[in-house]
Amino acid sequence: MRRTIVIAAAATLMMAGTAGAQQQPTPQPSPAPTAPAQAAPKGQPAVPAIQSVNIVDITELPKDTQTQVNQIVAQRGDAGLQTLRKSIDATPKVKSALEAKGVSSAQVIAASMQPDGALTLITKKAS
Repeated sequence: MRRTIVIAAAATLMMAGTAGAQQQPTPQPSPAPTAPAQAAPKGQPAVPAIQSVNIVDITELPKDTQTQVNQIVAQRGDAGLQTLRKSIDATPKVKSALEAKGVSSAQVIAASMQPDGALTLITKKAS
């Protein structure tokens, strides 16, 4: 169950990051020189940078985990899946890792980002 939550949260974070990157920033006046630099707003954890990319086919996962992943994919729907795949294609490091394994973003069905920057992509071969 914990793994399911992590996968769902990571996919949501990736989609939120992509949506935020597509928005035009609102011009704001520069802060006063005496104001200290601020990190992420309270309540919002900073998204870790991708340090490594692991690609796992769903058939390599335990049956229980496969079931959980399939449930998440079904709940997210096609729109969420397309957003995830667009995010992957827009990230050169992730896209090249997929290509090195001989797969494309079209085969990715879920993603999980760990706090240490390890990104795991779960793929499914076309049947």
